[in-house]
Amino acid sequence: MDYSSSRPRPENGTIHPAPGRAERRRKAGRGRRKGRSRPSEWCHSMAACSFRRSIASQLSKVLDLPPENLIKAISAVPVSKKRHVADFQLSIASIAEDGSSNCLTENLQLQAQKLAERLKCDAVVSEISAGPGTVNFTINRELLAKTVLQQVLKDGSEYGVKSELFSTVPRQKAVIEFSSPNIAKKFHIGHLRSTIIGNFIANLKVALGHEVTRINYLGDWGMQFGLLGVGFQLFGNREKLKSSPLQHLFEVYVEINKAAEDEDTKKLAKDFFRRMEEHDEQTLSLWKQFRDFSIEEYIRIYERLGVHFDEYSGESFYQEKSQEVLKMLEDKGLLQKTTKGTGIVDLSEKKDLSSFSTVMRSDGTSLYITRDLAAAIDRMNKYSWDTMIYVTDKSQSNHFQHLFQILKLMGYDWAERCQHVSFGLVQGMKTRRGEVIFLEDVLNEVRSRMLQNMASAKTTKEIEDPVETAEKVGLAALIIQDFRGLLSSDYQFSWDRALQSRGDTGVFLQYTHARLHRYDEVLYRSSQDLQPKHIVSYLLTLSHLAAVAHKTLPVKGSAPQLAQARLCLFQAARSVLANGMKLLGITPVTQM
Repeated sequence: MDYSSSRPRPENGTIHPAPGRAERRRKAGRGRRKGRSRPSEWCHSMAACSFRRSIASQLSKVLDLPPENLIKAISAVPVSKKRHVADFQLSIASIAEDGSSNCLTENLQLQAQKLAERLKCDAVVSEISAGPGTVNFTINRELLAKTVLQQVLKDGSEYGVKSELFSTVPRQKAVIEFSSPNIAKKFHIGHLRSTIIGNFIANLKVALGHEVTRINYLGDWGMQFGLLGVGFQLFGNREKLKSSPLQHLFEVYVEINKAAEDEDTKKLAKDFFRRMEEHDEQTLSLWKQFRDFSIEEYIRIYERLGVHFDEYSGESFYQEKSQEVLKMLEDKGLLQKTTKGTGIVDLSEKKDLSSFSTVMRSDGTSLYITRDLAAAIDRMNKYSWDTMIYVTDKSQSNHFQHLFQILKLMGYDWAERCQHVSFGLVQGMKTRRGEVIFLEDVLNEVRSRMLQNMASAKTTKEIEDPVETAEKVGLAALIIQDFRGLLSSDYQFSWDRALQSRGDTGVFLQYTHARLHRYDEVLYRSSQDLQPKHIVSYLLTLSHLAAVAHKTLPVKGSAPQLAQARLCLFQAARSVLANGMKLLGITPVTQM
């Protein structure tokens, strides 16, 4: 687990290192100082579990720097299973005047040793040592355990988010667009990643006090609906549409695509869509049925995933507004016409059309990017957001780069506050019947496999609703396998690995929670780069440590005071696990 992060340099009163960095770091000596001296003012903030602030308090006196400038330079040290390491460390480079780029490594090491010698151990800090460019602090074990457990039990679901790491982070309005399937089509497995990643980002931001609007921007307009409309007129059944809308529309779409090779069918589809754009009541009524039935079925699947949205919008909402965007582009001199009559915006630095984006068809109608421009402007007018995040696969990176560039050219400086969170592809997802196409098939498959595993496991208890438990544990398995690496990476899906009850899996997380601290840094890091892997790694490490503790620290049969202390330990671990799992979109189970 990697807790490191970039740290801002203080503005004044810094340590002055010698210039230049010519060599690699040498393995340095440690210069340890152990023992306890009289209790000091470091203890004043222990009630708030602020060991960082305590360390920063003494450092500020030695370095003549405000404590606030030092807090983020003090990072927690990851727990090591192999050996005991310090609890916190101060990076000398992060508080040096010129940063780390112009400092000789040996000078940083020397400064670390000199600073360590000037600091004193006390009732809070039991050991101070110099590392390679760092000063390391070990907290009194008894005090650390007692304070952290008390803080976890006191803060409950707010543990971690109250940390001083977030004290300077302004609360913002965030709009997050995610999932965004195409209506009249079954929920494709490709939308699973967008859905659970967007849900995680929204959950995280809400937990940190931001105001979040979750938008599902549906693909609900375009020529394909002309084709589907004609297909339904030829092959559709209204009873099947009501009972199983997406399955029936999928079947209709397959049939009409076979017939679409015929020129007459193509012409009928174009006519149908043209009547939609002309607001013909009959064609729009059928299209609206497709849309409404689709959303109803999507909501049922979202409930299984534990996901909700504040707004369902779509491309159809921005048909007319996109024409206003084209007029704005023309008025600002940004819209150019090609010899074929299409409208483009020049995005090249030298204005030589080496890079451009097509925003209008030759017949004057809008395109996907034009509707996205209209949607972005409309959302700013509606929500006055501070940040807007789009969660889609990485194949759309170029699209969003163009979108943000055009908005900026139009004079919207807030385009810099738009962000595209991209993700890679899931490979190797197959059911026993072969390739999986639809998300519901995957959810049913993982639930079925989990039920089988639970039935065959010797440790499985009598459960009130085994199907619901299997659903929650199965979803945890999918989410954890998805979130363990960088979102931008493709990954190979494995049913067997996902459903193991031991190892770094979602099933193991659920198992630990059913049996059953420096969580704030992990939350802070995930809040900065919007990557869930930091939280996943932390929770899995906590699960492994809790499993070891469960074997070696029995509650039953221990003296009452000892049993109570151990019970608090497992209760605190379970509380942190629950908080983290909920952020990831996992509903913790209490029995397995």
